[in-house]
Amino acid sequence: MDNLTFVEGASDAEIASYVEAAIRDALDAQPGPIAITVPGGSTPFPILERLAAAELDWRRVTVWPNDDRVVPEDHPASNAGRIRALLGPTGAEVVTLTVMEQVPHFALAWLGMGEDGHVASLFPNTDPRADEAAPIVRLTPDPLPPEAPFDRISLTLPSLLASDRIMFVIRGSAKRKVFDDAAAGRSDLPVARLLAAATQPVTCFT
Repeated sequence: MDNLTFVEGASDAEIASYVEAAIRDALDAQPGPIAITVPGGSTPFPILERLAAAELDWRRVTVWPNDDRVVPEDHPASNAGRIRALLGPTGAEVVTLTVMEQVPHFALAWLGMGEDGHVASLFPNTDPRADEAAPIVRLTPDPLPPEAPFDRISLTLPSLLASDRIMFVIRGSAKRKVFDDAAAGRSDLPVARLLAAATQPVTCFT
């Protein structure tokens, strides 16, 4: 992939600085609001905590979860609830995902990936497609992850691909192999389908 760049051994602070710069560039490029989408799970929140301290015009930033568990927002498993707790005080708008939402073009799509190659909540069993008509889908992972055994709501591949740039944070050798195989076209996992359709710059922090 000519559009893929790896940043090896990146710290949380370095990743937060990259996201801050991406947001700042997008804000400087236009006078109106911008949108970004960010992942849930354990890895992003220490980075988001650092990002919340950045001096940005957060009132012009709308933050979309890539996906969420179908639980109340005060539930510990709610991505939107946790993101809102960190970024809401900055003045940013944090979106609650529903299938009725009109998905914008994103200045940045920040993604994670599971060891099974899923992105957002697009697990292998859901057969995600780059030409999916719906921007948001509700689905049930199979098998259900034991640490989060809930139905999901998720942006689809076209919604994630409608972005100026894509970034991943991939931690651990097992995930790195899955990602490398996907980037090389050696799998048909959801992450491989996304990477195959991506034409914008993709940065992977490891």
